[in-house]
Amino acid sequence: MPHLTLQVTPNVRIAHEESLLKSLNKALWDSGQFKQPADIKARIIPMETFLVGVEDDEQANGFIYAHLKLMSGRDIETRNQLAELLVATIEDKIGHEQSGRAVLQICVEVEEISAVYHKKMLGS
Repeated sequence: MPHLTLQVTPNVRIAHEESLLKSLNKALWDSGQFKQPADIKARIIPMETFLVGVEDDEQANGFIYAHLKLMSGRDIETRNQLAELLVATIEDKIGHEQSGRAVLQICVEVEEISAVYHKKMLGS
């Protein structure tokens, strides 16, 4: 734990997706909130169909929705700090790549995972 999932609209440019994920994982690790680097898992899920607002036919608006799921026990202040950290990291890493292609919204939700969560490690 944690799990970080990014949903990205196709009009948002991310030149190096793996590099972005590495930066996000490193920022989370550097926060001091997690026990081992390998506990942090991240992925990007591209979206084909989306709409921002009610009439964005030209798709002038795009977004990245980051969903961070954590084990329970962190207070609201810590969860808010993690959300702000993710917003700042995304902006820093890809904000300059947008160059007017689309208005980019960066949205982050931090949520506690269900108490029913199981994990098993296979291999070494």
